[in-house]
Amino acid sequence: MNLCSIFRDGARISAKPIMPPLQPLSSAETPVHHELSLARKLVLLFMFCLAQFLDAFSNSALFSAIPVLEVSMGMTESQSTWIMSAFQLTFASFLLISGRISDVYNPKIGFVGGVSGLGIISLCAGFVDDTIPLIILRALTGIASSMTIPSALALLVNVFPEPLEQARAIGIFGGCACIANVLGLMIGAMFVQWASYLLGVLVSALACAFIIPPEIANTKDNLEPAAAKWKSLDLLGVTILTVALILFIFAVTSGSTDGWASAAVLVPLIISIMMVIGFFYWETRIHVDTAAIPPRTWFYPNFSILFAVALLPLLWWFTVFIIFTTLWQNVLEWSVISSAVHMLPLGVAAFFMSFTGSLSRIFSPKWIILTGMFFCMVATVLLALGGGKPEDYWPYVFPAFSLGSAGVMLTYTHTNIAIFQAAPSSMAGTVGVIFNGALEFGSAIGLAGVSSIETSVEAIHGGSHEYQGRAAVFWFLLAVVSILFISVSIFYDRSTDHTPQPEHGDPGHPARRSTDSDEKLNDLNGTMIEKANLANLPV
Repeated sequence: MNLCSIFRDGARISAKPIMPPLQPLSSAETPVHHELSLARKLVLLFMFCLAQFLDAFSNSALFSAIPVLEVSMGMTESQSTWIMSAFQLTFASFLLISGRISDVYNPKIGFVGGVSGLGIISLCAGFVDDTIPLIILRALTGIASSMTIPSALALLVNVFPEPLEQARAIGIFGGCACIANVLGLMIGAMFVQWASYLLGVLVSALACAFIIPPEIANTKDNLEPAAAKWKSLDLLGVTILTVALILFIFAVTSGSTDGWASAAVLVPLIISIMMVIGFFYWETRIHVDTAAIPPRTWFYPNFSILFAVALLPLLWWFTVFIIFTTLWQNVLEWSVISSAVHMLPLGVAAFFMSFTGSLSRIFSPKWIILTGMFFCMVATVLLALGGGKPEDYWPYVFPAFSLGSAGVMLTYTHTNIAIFQAAPSSMAGTVGVIFNGALEFGSAIGLAGVSSIETSVEAIHGGSHEYQGRAAVFWFLLAVVSILFISVSIFYDRSTDHTPQPEHGDPGHPARRSTDSDEKLNDLNGTMIEKANLANLPV
């Protein structure tokens, strides 16, 4: 063998890749990106909105029915509280795992399964006439609902990739929940409506199983082998946070009825806080693509401040629902239907504001969110000044409902749009989890504080038949909105408005923050590159 052949063979050897070549994807695994027709997109949007509508309806329908249920089923105050809280407890707790599954696996399966589960559970609820089974079914409803929201948002982002269309679609999607919240009040006491609810849910699930094309459910992660998917679920982190959320919501819900100083409240509250801290520490120790909520998520532009704003909408709406349904039915002795009709301004205002999603592509979301908060502050002041008498409805309550609901809907819609634009589209399921989790946390924590404030003030000033306790609640709510208004004014960065979404794992994006695992991976890649370069050096 001559010297030239030796050098030729050496060059051929050095040219071989260090890692074995990747096998080509099969036709079933190869992502296909077909542009859907406008009619197909609108049908899909209708189906997603129908599921969102029925999901929100199942939650709000009990607000006006709680006073009736307390009498007809002989519920205690604690049991009636858990009728509402059981849904929030399981919904918020299981959001993370369902969102992660939507990002890693096929979101179509999660969406159809969740909607079908809602229908079956609703059928069972129609035959229940005892308190404890009803609470259990409400908890199961929360689990099914937690499967539908992240998967629907992940599919929605894929169906409408263009920013302007996506903003409009997200706005309409959120508006359906607001409309359902108001309409649910009108028929909440009529549990015979469970049958029609079941029919709507199952029809929606069956239709979506056929009309959702498989290509829009394919993401970067769900093309991986099954073994790799399980490893990327971060089951330990998800379990820690799920248990922590269950304990936390249980504690804040029980605090308003059992007392904040009781061991049954303090022990789970302290444990939950320690577990949340442990969860975020664990997320910094694993690879960023494996983490359930990557630490870099909170450093995407404006993501943290938008998360804080998301605590407000359901807190404001649910506070208004609970205070006035109880006041009108228990104190003023209005009928359930009459109380619900007087709530209609909330739904009408929210409905019209749900179509303002395109404004985020024209103006900065910062100014739209601040405008919505300003409307909300004016409305909250009106409710604090008057509303305890029937003659206060038109001068105080009606304008407050209209202005406040419009403002909260503006805040909700454009916070939702902005938070999805701040993160990569491959994280749509996780972002949906974080946003909807913030909505539920705000309502759970806020309603616990609202209940405590109202009870303590009424104990001193005339009891539940007087308006002082309710007025104190609205002054507290004004303080919360004002703090968020100031925070958005200071911390929201407008320089990233209307810029493209960051790419998945883009190391050049300023929002990316590496963890120890990232640094180890970079070191490994650098070592492999250096070895490859050395192998190519001439002898």
